[in-house]
Parts: sequence; C-alpha cells; structure tokens
Amino acid sequence: MNISPAPGRPAFSVGTLALDSVAEADRIVAGLREQLRGMRKRGLVLGLSGGIDSSVSVALAVRAVGAKNVFCLLMPESDSDPESLRLGRLVADTFGVEAIVEDIAPSLSAMGCYERRDAFIRELVPEYGQGWASKIVIANALAGDGYNISSLVVRDPDGRQTKLRMPPAVYLGIVAATNMKQRTRKQIEYYHADRLNFAVLGTPNRLEYDQGFFVKNGDGAADVKPIAHLYKSQVYALAAHLGVPEEIRRRPPTTDTYSLEQTQEEFYFSLPYDRMDLCLFGLNNGVPAAEVGAAAQLTTAEVERVWADIAAKRRATRYLHLGPQLVRPVEEIAD
Repeated sequence: MNISPAPGRPAFSVGTLALDSVAEADRIVAGLREQLRGMRKRGLVLGLSGGIDSSVSVALAVRAVGAKNVFCLLMPESDSDPESLRLGRLVADTFGVEAIVEDIAPSLSAMGCYERRDAFIRELVPEYGQGWASKIVIANALAGDGYNISSLVVRDPDGRQTKLRMPPAVYLGIVAATNMKQRTRKQIEYYHADRLNFAVLGTPNRLEYDQGFFVKNGDGAADVKPIAHLYKSQVYALAAHLGVPEEIRRRPPTTDTYSLEQTQEEFYFSLPYDRMDLCLFGLNNGVPAAEVGAAAQLTTAEVERVWADIAAKRRATRYLHLGPQLVRPVEEIAD
C-alpha cells in the first residue's frame, strides 16, 4: 500500500512524537514556579511509585523548587510489589529529596478494603481466601467485538490460574474496593501538603489523563499536573534527559494495585504505550488511519478499532474530569 501524507504535511511516523527535552523541561519548570507563586505555596508533595511518571515528576519538581522543597511519600500496602518501594527509594536518593514510608495497609484493613474486595470475588470463587491472588484484565480492543469485557483472574495457593467473566455488580464492587487505595494515598499526600504549606503534584501523562485512567478524588486529585500534556513516549524521553535511573526507564508500566502482577496494557489500554501514543496523536491531529497504521504496525481496521475504544473511554470517564456540579452558577468574589 502506498501511503502519502496530505500536501504540506510531513509524513507521520514514530519521529512525529520526538520531543525537545531541554526546552520542554525548562517550560515545565517555569510553569511550576508560576503556578506555585499563584497558590502561595513554597514546595511540592507527591507520591513515589517507582514508575516513570512519578520519577520524571520528582526530577522536574527538584528543578523547579530545589530538593529541600520537595517531599515524597512511599505508600505501600498489602498487595504492593516490593520492587516499587525499592525503586521509589532509588529515585528519592538519585534526586536528593526527603522521602518517608507511609504503610497504608492498616488503614485499608480498618476500612474493609481487602475484606470488601474478597467478598465480591467469592461471589465467583467461593473458596477465595488466604494464599490466593487476583487481578482484573480487559479484552483487547483489537479483538474487534466492539466491547471492552473485563474478566477476573485468580491464582490458587497451588499456582493454578483461572479466568472468569464478571457480572457488572462484581466488577464494580472489586473496583470500588480497590479505589480506596488511591484515595487513601491522596489523603496522606494532602495531610503532608497542608502541614508543609506545599502543593500536591499529580503525575498523569497524556494517555492516562485523556483516557480517564485515574481514580476521581484519588490519584486524579492534585493541585498541579505538570506532565499531563505529554504522551507516555515523550515522558520516557524526558526521563533520559533528566537523569532518571535506567532501571526505572526499562521497567514496563504497571498498575501495582492487585495482588497478581499486572501491566497497564492488560488492565486498561488496548496496546503498549508507544503504539497507543501514535494512535491517540493521530486521532487528535486528524492523521488518516492508514498512516497511523503504517507507523504503529497496525492495519487500518485495527487503528479504527483503537480509535473507537479511545472514544468510548472518553465518554465513559468524562465525569472524572468534572468538578462538583452546581444547580446554579455561584458568582465569584473579586479580590
């Protein structure tokens, strides 16, 4: 197939998302400083997950306000991968910031997070309990059936895995319980932000922000979100420029939410992040599906299915971006 770009427009390729990392880092740092002045805050608080987004955010925060004005939180719980804690400490040490551990497992247990989740799982797997592990996975949009069907995967104490279709009530109940994790972490971030007179920094990239891959009033809550305009592949490029440890730059994106290891791709997105970036950019910028497919190694039909999935997630998660809705507008009081 001979694919030609529209007259006057460069050919679409992986290089289309190339980033001037030096200029972009400077632009974000300047923006953070201006935003903090407007909020009358003197520093930044954020949670460190050991992932690429929070690592880049720490590096940018240090450039903006200095290491002494950045406070990081490592917030493991019962299902957390120990590697996340180790890598989080590595990031804190690399950029010279203070980081403390706040184990949220006792709080989650007291609120019934694990008990509530397991009760919903036992509606499908009555024997589920001590020694078992689980995760939620989603059907790949490229399957072409037009539906994003979520399934429960459980592993018994002998290592046998089973995949089961979930009724809506079970799916919603498991998700509602696990969302307590993100909301508890955010509560702790704001506690420390309040006591330090700092702002809370959120770490979503453009793919996550656009597709609603966050918990409302959980990891979606923040005072500033400095990388929400960057595609995930651009975040990786910025990480190399900022000196994020190579071990973290090589680590596949994970959710670190369920007791079974889980990638973001199998939980939420249709494709690995680099190909999702190309599809999202193409959709946002009117690039023909055939050109996007050539760059992302997909057929035109597959690109169109990914675009349909993007549109569906935008519709389903639009409310996550909304503030509290008012019956009538409330007039602002002038300064």
